[in-house]
Amino acid sequence: MPDLLPLSVAPREVCILRLSALGDVTHTIPVVRAIQSEWPDCKITWVCGKFEHKLLSLLDNINFIIFDKKAGWSAYYDLWKQLRHKKFDVLLHMQVAARANLASACIKANVKLGWDNARSRDLHKLFVNYSIPSVKQQHQVEGFLSFARSLGAKTECPIWNLPITEKAKCFVAEHVPEKKPFLLISACSSHALRNWSAERYALVADYAFEKYGLQIVLSGGPSDLENSMAKNIQKHMKQPVINLVGKDTLEELLGLLSASTVVISPDSGPAHISNALGVKVIGLYACTWSKRSGPYNSLDYCVDKFELAAEKMLGQRADELFWGTRIEKPGVMELITVDEVCEKLDQVMSDLFQ
Repeated sequence: MPDLLPLSVAPREVCILRLSALGDVTHTIPVVRAIQSEWPDCKITWVCGKFEHKLLSLLDNINFIIFDKKAGWSAYYDLWKQLRHKKFDVLLHMQVAARANLASACIKANVKLGWDNARSRDLHKLFVNYSIPSVKQQHQVEGFLSFARSLGAKTECPIWNLPITEKAKCFVAEHVPEKKPFLLISACSSHALRNWSAERYALVADYAFEKYGLQIVLSGGPSDLENSMAKNIQKHMKQPVINLVGKDTLEELLGLLSASTVVISPDSGPAHISNALGVKVIGLYACTWSKRSGPYNSLDYCVDKFELAAEKMLGQRADELFWGTRIEKPGVMELITVDEVCEKLDQVMSDLFQ
């Protein structure tokens, strides 16, 4: 096969395959921006998940194809049917899960660029003909950007440029009426064992209110877990709180996050969206390693206990583990103390208002 990378001519059409999850599709947006900057005339098609499309649909000049995983085998047939007469210059196959690998077989492209062997699984390497460079212990944002760089796009820093709509701004004005700084707590990850305790969130929230006069806003989806967490945080707090859990859309969430002074969250989609919006994030990490999946521009504000968790719960050093290992065990998030999170809040407030 001829050496086609980096591309010697501008690509006319590029297809991106990244179905989920919310944090990962957020990591993918700088790849889109890099391609758009390097090759403004390139047409981009993105095959994404149904839920993730609610966020991505805010982006301009992209053709989206929704892959509904709940549709079963018919989702693959629908994808093949839509693209059966199409051949792309490049497919960026950016997800290694079996579902995505099968979906990639429905997409024709001269170049199918995927992850390197060290980060592949579910036979991913059989579905690509090129791989990004292997880099030890690389942050996910940099890993994703490697796809654009491998094509020849000259990009040094990730750029998101997420739009905030008028509808989103109106939502904030309506639900957070006082025009003063606020702390937003997005308390839940999609994995329950990554979540901190309601009691500890409440103690940090009271500290933020009493020391800095920050309004406290709770945000999250409509699930029973997230509603229960919000109610428990409220129950344990001494100070007032604005509970918006389950009340906003993804579009409105962007407005809420962008207006926040600081966000506290475990490893979650909202943490990465906040980072993309330029908001400082205090990330709570023990199940996963912030070096790999922390909010990219707020790594110094993360409370990271992954290395301690590796020693205590796996009997290994963190750097001995497979890159991307999750330590999702009961009690792991209890390694994060209230005092440590309050110290990070002090650091954020000092940096913002010094």
